[in-house]
Amino acid sequence: MPTRREEIASHLEEAEYPLTAQDICDILGLKKRSIVYEDIDHIARSVKRRGKQVIVSPARCGKCQFVFKKMKSAKAPTKCPKCRSEWIIAPGFLIREK
Repeated sequence: MPTRREEIASHLEEAEYPLTAQDICDILGLKKRSIVYEDIDHIARSVKRRGKQVIVSPARCGKCQFVFKKMKSAKAPTKCPKCRSEWIIAPGFLIREK
């Protein structure tokens, strides 16, 4: 039986388009996105050893289209620094070969 992180990694490797934390929650039946974000941070470090990388489609503001380029972790931002809107389009994730 694979662990939750192994299942998430498997879905991110097989996905044709970037999956958000909410997509992963829906697929695995999880209730908290924060767990998925923590797992993706861990998975990003783990897959490097296998010659792969987590590709991030950055979060952006739904109001002014500001793109959050530099993120220290996988978590979605809560507010746009440009227009202060809370309408944030979540980041998407994929795992691909380097």
